[in-house]
Amino acid sequence: MEKTTFEIPKMDCPSEENLIRMKLDGMSSIVHLDFDLANRKLTVFHKGGLERIEKSILELNLSGKKVNTEKTGQSEFDTPTDQKNLLWTVLAINFVFFIIEMTTGLISKSMGLVADSLDMLADSFVYGISLFAVGGTLIRKKRIAKIAGYFQLTLAIIGFVEVLRRFFGAEKLPDFSIMIVVSIFALIANGICLYLLQRSKSKEEAHMKASMIFTSNDVIINLGVIAAGVLVNWLGSSKPDLIIGTIVFVLVVQGAIRIVKLGK
Repeated sequence: MEKTTFEIPKMDCPSEENLIRMKLDGMSSIVHLDFDLANRKLTVFHKGGLERIEKSILELNLSGKKVNTEKTGQSEFDTPTDQKNLLWTVLAINFVFFIIEMTTGLISKSMGLVADSLDMLADSFVYGISLFAVGGTLIRKKRIAKIAGYFQLTLAIIGFVEVLRRFFGAEKLPDFSIMIVVSIFALIANGICLYLLQRSKSKEEAHMKASMIFTSNDVIINLGVIAAGVLVNWLGSSKPDLIIGTIVFVLVVQGAIRIVKLGK
């Protein structure tokens, strides 16, 4: 058996781990996948089929590249028995905050919160696909991924149109206090999700570390919305909120495209 290590710079969130798992699902040559989110590395234990594995990872556009391949005698791997419950937990947290951020975003007229809610929904889709397709066929998983991806893409496009309308319209200023408070709670929620998922790896380095938390895309987005809220109040302009909303919508579209590709 061989083990191949990949560097994946854009694997900065647990949802990317699940995307990779789904992409590689069904490859009989793969024995085990070992993810190291903190260092953005993936080790694949496999019996041949390296070319197909590498191609599949590259297709996700996460800037993945092969580091090395070597022989290994390892044959036993840790398999978390509570993985399903863990996925249900992070799915619930992300979906609840999708509802909270979407609702408060509409009430406060903040496109930053609305966009971040779609990012939470995107993570929910990834965890949901992993859960609902367990035990199902690869065709079923691909069908679910395609539907989820197109739905997410549609919502992001609607969001872009609304941002453009607000750029050229005369909208009221978003409520900066709601933006900041809700984003702080979303920041805490993302930190909890990342901690739970990393702790499940059963490794010393799996404990929550500041460096690990603050390299997460989701957390950076939360901080961006908080900063936008501060700037909205300071400048008396809605532009900071629209700018962060646009940035997050771009990330949501990229995520939707990756999910759609899983359905091909």
